[in-house]
Amino acid sequence: MTSIADGIGHLGPEQRHHTVPVADPGAWATAMSNLGIVPMGLAGQQLVSDSICIQGFDPNLGIITPINPMMAGISLVPPPPVPPELPIIKEIIHCKSCTLFPQNPNLPPPSTRERPPGCKTVFVGGLPENASEEMIREVFDQCGEIVAIRKSKKNFCHIRYSEEFMVDKALYLSGYRIRLGSSTDKKDSGRIHVDFAQARDDLYEWECNQRLLAREERHRRKIHEDRLRPPSPPPIMHYSEHEAAILSESLKEDISFSDATAVLFTWVDRGEVNRRTANQFYSMIQSANSHVRRLMSEKAQHEEELEQAKEHFKNTLMTILTQFEQIAAVFTAASRQKAWDHFSKAQRKNIDIWRKQCEELRNAHSEEIMGIRREEEMEMSDDDDSDENPSKKLRTEDMAVAALKEENDSLRWQLDAYRNEVELLKKEQGKSYHNEEDHMQEQQLHFLQQTMQSMQQQLLSLQDELKSKEQELEQAQDDHRCLEAEVLTLREKLLNNMDCLEGSNTELSEKGVNGCADILYHQHSGKNREVFIPGPLRSEKEALLLGIISTFLHVHPFGANIEYLWSYIQSLDTKVSARELERLMLRLPNMFKQEFSGVGATLEKRWKFCGFECLNSA
Repeated sequence: MTSIADGIGHLGPEQRHHTVPVADPGAWATAMSNLGIVPMGLAGQQLVSDSICIQGFDPNLGIITPINPMMAGISLVPPPPVPPELPIIKEIIHCKSCTLFPQNPNLPPPSTRERPPGCKTVFVGGLPENASEEMIREVFDQCGEIVAIRKSKKNFCHIRYSEEFMVDKALYLSGYRIRLGSSTDKKDSGRIHVDFAQARDDLYEWECNQRLLAREERHRRKIHEDRLRPPSPPPIMHYSEHEAAILSESLKEDISFSDATAVLFTWVDRGEVNRRTANQFYSMIQSANSHVRRLMSEKAQHEEELEQAKEHFKNTLMTILTQFEQIAAVFTAASRQKAWDHFSKAQRKNIDIWRKQCEELRNAHSEEIMGIRREEEMEMSDDDDSDENPSKKLRTEDMAVAALKEENDSLRWQLDAYRNEVELLKKEQGKSYHNEEDHMQEQQLHFLQQTMQSMQQQLLSLQDELKSKEQELEQAQDDHRCLEAEVLTLREKLLNNMDCLEGSNTELSEKGVNGCADILYHQHSGKNREVFIPGPLRSEKEALLLGIISTFLHVHPFGANIEYLWSYIQSLDTKVSARELERLMLRLPNMFKQEFSGVGATLEKRWKFCGFECLNSA
């Protein structure tokens, strides 16, 4: 086999060169000059470069990178177009029995059909009539290992290669003119056309490879899913007396309580409860219920930790706000003229930007702190309301008494459960035949007796406490009735006195009634609270606040709460507190009145402006 020219140029000295003896060099030169081709040396290179036909091929390494199934030429995806800036220049190819001449480079490249999946077979048409199978193998064997050649009598054949990339090399020969030896006979020449061929063997091998890849992918996916699948839960043992005794002990421990509860739920759900095992199941359920106190104590502990964290967060915010104030003071000092004139224009710009950023951050932190303070004041106001209202106090005492009753009932049920266990142990003690079991049952009986005695003592103490609470509740109710009777009598006396007085003293009598009622309410409230006595304005600031509050509440006919009113006035004067506003409105009962709206948790205090109503009534 002679040397072969490449389409791009010489690839380097690492390719092998072959020399072929030529009988008549003049005849070769004449034939090539007739075709308009410049003669070249008989020493050449391989037929086509592997780097052109095969993606990822390195000629220096001599190996082929793994072929991507979505790469052009392997699947149904069309091959990428050849860049126009790299034209393929074909040269003359010399073989022992024939010569291949390239087509005119100005002509369009030969067309090909769509590549079938897994194609390893090519169609070769336009062969000379006198072409033999040996000559075909000599020409196309340079592209790769040939598995089979099927030659037809009509000047075409099918060539099957061992690998798919060899088909791309064979397509490079499409368009060449072939001439056998130096003969000019028409039967010894032809134009080769190479194209993809669809063969059942290639399709079968490709489908087998695809199925193999799919099986491997399913296997990898299954292994991955098995690795990520959570472990199965342990099986639940069947009910027996021995397992029930172990489970009752596990229910009393905090560590094994969760697993023991799951086992108990499974047994109850299976229907293991019957007349014989009802008492034992009841004791286990009672043991599960005993953990409620532990959970409530843990919840209280976590709430305490949360409060501590809130306090720490508030203190940290206060320190941050203090540092922001210090930084803002530094910027303010730097902005004064005696220091500002010494800075350059760029420095002044940077200082101004920094000052604005610092003020924005300081305002954001101050708003956050004010929100925290508002929440605390709302909580404190709710606590004050609960203290002021005696009916709420009676309600809380009723709730405490009800809680004590529930605890008393639960202790009584536990005592009944322990008595049932003692009876069961007594029955089983008569049926046992081993001394060790008798000893264990005696120990359990002794332990249960001790627990019963302690439960009885707790029950007695709780009963005494319940009696004392009931006595306190009755005394509080009697005091409440006495206070209500006193208030009614005082109101009747005041109304009788008001009827006797003249019209000119109407305003004074109304003030006296309101003042007496307030003084009487705060004397009997049981709390050391401030008493607000009606009176005139004391300063110009109070007069200004009175005008603003009257205007604001006149715009809101349905009233507004003290927090809403305080947030509005604070935008005008930040030194005014909500308590100061409430004191001022309490001193003027003829202009402002307080009403309650809502029920239960939605109960809210609202202030309304009633100055015009008092004028109309007067």
